[in-house]
Amino acid sequence: MTPSVTPAPEARTPTPRHVHLTRLMAVASLMGLIVLGLAWELWLAPVRPGGTLLALKVLPLCIPLTGLLKNRMYTYRWLSLLIWLYFTEGVVRASGDRAPSNYLAMLEVLLCVVLFVACALHVRLRLQHAKLAAQLDPPAAPVHP
Repeated sequence: MTPSVTPAPEARTPTPRHVHLTRLMAVASLMGLIVLGLAWELWLAPVRPGGTLLALKVLPLCIPLTGLLKNRMYTYRWLSLLIWLYFTEGVVRASGDRAPSNYLAMLEVLLCVVLFVACALHVRLRLQHAKLAAQLDPPAAPVHP
């Protein structure tokens, strides 16, 4: 006789719509930051005509994109800390650069705030959902032969 295997609580109950929405917001704002960073430093308002190596600043943002697409909780947590570096850059450049670079920096700040809020909410809502699912559907007792 083989012991019964029960799926994880999250697999038994459907994920709420607002959890999916926060994931979508996080992925969209991260992709927006990547596109903005490349366009800003290569075409829209580069520090030097023709683009600069500052476009490489988007490379660290490409790493968590995979984790977000795979819906890994750990990625949401550490990305919510990493994003503050980009927020700081946006605030500094919004207050020190001339137009149009300062407007792009303000957009960067906005995208950073959206990404942070989406990551924080996603983690919180997923943990609440897992806790609720565990309360509603306790794991079955193992069968002993």
